[in-house]
Amino acid sequence: MHISEGVLSGPVLAGGAVLALGGLTRGLRELKADDLPRAALLAAVFFTSSLIHIPIGPFSAHLILNGLLGLVLGWAAFPVIFVGLLLQGVLFQYGGLTVLGVNTFNMAGPATVLGLAGRSALARFGWRAAPICALAAGGGAVLASGLLSALSLGLSSDEFAAAAAAFGLAHLPVAALEALVTLFAVQFLRQVRPGLLGRAD
Repeated sequence: MHISEGVLSGPVLAGGAVLALGGLTRGLRELKADDLPRAALLAAVFFTSSLIHIPIGPFSAHLILNGLLGLVLGWAAFPVIFVGLLLQGVLFQYGGLTVLGVNTFNMAGPATVLGLAGRSALARFGWRAAPICALAAGGGAVLASGLLSALSLGLSSDEFAAAAAAFGLAHLPVAALEALVTLFAVQFLRQVRPGLLGRAD
């Protein structure tokens, strides 16, 4: 899901940076002192899972877990994903610094939207909505992130149109796997820490 340095056009990089900055600002405002241990743990999970790459044709894919981050953290998913991507870029040269804004928004934007929608559905309909919320957030966030990454490539140059389409399709199996992982994680949290998902019952 990382877009590398030197690929995107200037306007796309600038737009991604502005959108990411907006999300980071809101996320940091929402992040309370009591949330820091949970955010740090999820940042570590995000960082580690993204290092395990699975070859899919000419591309490689990995678990992102951004949907789960969105469900647990809401807007705070933005700074958590930003920190994870920053460390990956500095330590392992995944992505890079100039594309940090675009990559952050592409992963954190869908995570936040679908995560907040899932939390809202849980608050309204109770735990019977948990499977649908988990599957939608886990799989949907990956699909939306793949589409945003493909769009970023497509907007940068017409030469990337075919690669962008293949890039998006490559994440279909990852989305299915992420949906299942998120479902299991939500069911586990329901048993041990339901408050993490906005419910205490």
